[in-house]
Amino acid sequence: MELTYHRKGDYLFPNLTVQDEPMSIGKYGMLRRTYLRENKKNWYQSMLMSGRLNQHLAQIDEQAENRMEELIESLNEKYPAPNKETEQMAWVAHQNNLTAMAEEIVLKELVYN
Repeated sequence: MELTYHRKGDYLFPNLTVQDEPMSIGKYGMLRRTYLRENKKNWYQSMLMSGRLNQHLAQIDEQAENRMEELIESLNEKYPAPNKETEQMAWVAHQNNLTAMAEEIVLKELVYN
């Protein structure tokens, strides 16, 4: 990699740019970024400087969303929901529990590893 420099007064500054591609990063991507920034500082800096961070975060976010859908579906088969028409509140509580279980698994598998 060849660096070019520009002169400002008596100093030479390297021409460094980071190609920052605009990607939408959702909840899991933001959680991953925070985790990397606070716990894996060297890896975070390396990804940031090489311009691969946003791509990585978008990929993690997409994988997490897909995994959430799969887990909720499989958990719904394993633990059937009560009748929605007669027991609305129990059904809502059941769905919330399944979502919390799936999210805990996704966070452990994809975000905080």
